[in-house]
Amino acid sequence: MAQERELIRGLHNLRPRHRGCVATIGSFDGVHFGHQAIIAQLQQRALEQGLPSVAIIFEPQPHEFFSGEQAPARLMRFKEKVLALFDVGVERVLCLQFNDTLRGLSAEAFIQRILLDGLGIRHLVVGDDFRFGCDRSGDYSLLQTMGAQHGFTVEDTATMEIRGSRVSSTRIREALQGGDFELAETLLGRPYKITGRVAPGRSLGRQLGAPTANVRLQRYRSPLVGVYTVRTTATDGSELATGRQDIDGVANVGFRPTVEGEGARPLLEVNLFDFNGNLYGRELAVEFCHKLRNEEKFASLDILKARIAEDIENARQWFKQNPRPHQ
Repeated sequence: MAQERELIRGLHNLRPRHRGCVATIGSFDGVHFGHQAIIAQLQQRALEQGLPSVAIIFEPQPHEFFSGEQAPARLMRFKEKVLALFDVGVERVLCLQFNDTLRGLSAEAFIQRILLDGLGIRHLVVGDDFRFGCDRSGDYSLLQTMGAQHGFTVEDTATMEIRGSRVSSTRIREALQGGDFELAETLLGRPYKITGRVAPGRSLGRQLGAPTANVRLQRYRSPLVGVYTVRTTATDGSELATGRQDIDGVANVGFRPTVEGEGARPLLEVNLFDFNGNLYGRELAVEFCHKLRNEEKFASLDILKARIAEDIENARQWFKQNPRPHQ
């Protein structure tokens, strides 16, 4: 019988009922096809052993801890990742805070404290390139050795390739940056979307003739920067307007250099075609379809206004030429 989905925040929230599981460890940014193969293997072993499946993730992600704002842009924020892991079948997600204490654990101490003392692990599934521990000395061989000593088994997963290259979060970022949304969708197994809650803005879009829904990205950097055609839905599946569950539009992702200057955090602004409702507080999923242009800094708001009107017209034309598959 399937277990209830559960997010466990930190080792201190582990309880005796959490002991005994089949687990995997990783960043899982994007929960792409490669990650999904690992999860499928995890599910199969959990089913065979009659144990819950657990994905161990970290916040911040290790490369963010070490590199801060210079770390690669996230494909997903934390909430998106957890929900995506649940969607592909993980029953429990254990999120560990990546801090100086965790960073300082040796590979052996990581196994003892987290896998054995914390989870009472029975089987571990890891990617073929998995390394861990403060000196990155932990590898598959060490896991096998300690597993034999402490009563858990270990297996790795083969690298997944699509179109002759490894499926990875880095490759997806490169596809998104290059505007290749077809490749990104192939690697992810679904269209690329950004979700977030609509927050009040400065109403500048309305002043420029293009009211926008301002979606906070909750990250230092965005994997996308520019102007795009998008399709927008509510994450809860409800209608955005009467009889309309998804609405075409145009979106700007970036730093609004014409009005914000330097040092701003990235923002997603979406203009939904033929929509005048109130979206404040609603959570939206914005699917990216096609890149129209790079973000630019304009000499005046009048020039920006004219360019926005041009973007909207170009986006409308793109949707006319690229209707939804069911139309």
